[in-house]
Amino acid sequence: MTAPASPPRDLARLLSANPFFASLGEEAVAALAGLCVTRSLEAGRTLFCQGDPGDALYAVRRGQVRILTETGDGRSTTLNLLGSGDVFGEVALLDGQPRTATAVAVEPTELFAILRRDLLALIERQPAIAVRLIAFLCARIRWLSRRAEEAAFLSLEDRLLRRLAGLCEDYGSEITVSQEELARFVGAARESVNRQLQIWRREGLLTLGRGRITILDPDALMRRASDSDDRAGA
Repeated sequence: MTAPASPPRDLARLLSANPFFASLGEEAVAALAGLCVTRSLEAGRTLFCQGDPGDALYAVRRGQVRILTETGDGRSTTLNLLGSGDVFGEVALLDGQPRTATAVAVEPTELFAILRRDLLALIERQPAIAVRLIAFLCARIRWLSRRAEEAAFLSLEDRLLRRLAGLCEDYGSEITVSQEELARFVGAARESVNRQLQIWRREGLLTLGRGRITILDPDALMRRASDSDDRAGA
């Protein structure tokens, strides 16, 4: 479902809370707010599929979106879990090529959307926005490079520590993620992920529920993730 966005002043205030949009400056944020429409998705609804035209940039207003890639035999790998304030869909939006991944709502989700034709017209009027978009794309490339390094060189325990620490930072100690999704996220079998989570459960680091992981000691989790970073840099 697509609908006109709320009044531009309210939208500008909400966009300004996002580091990506805020860094563009008040004038550009106000201009972008005037372009936005909102989309609402039910849990499990697909926003776009890998290979679809890249016709819009999205920002999560509330809810959660899973970004995944799929193979021809039906297997999928979770690339990221996005929550309130996160921006996505920028690569295909800018180069006009098909989407490189699929986006699915994990829970009821509201999104801001800026259509490609509207954003490109704005960039022609305000070229400084393009500079920020380039910086944003570079940051995304660096993030993907780190993910590739993790998959190649880190143990499952260290990959899980990093991923849980990142999710905890983004969403707090109550993380809505299934063990199957987490396994796809770190590129491992669900059974292997479950064995490691059960170890941490017995140690009192976390508890496990249906589609949910509760971090009981976030400080300890962050210390372990930091130790993982130190090992990787040794």
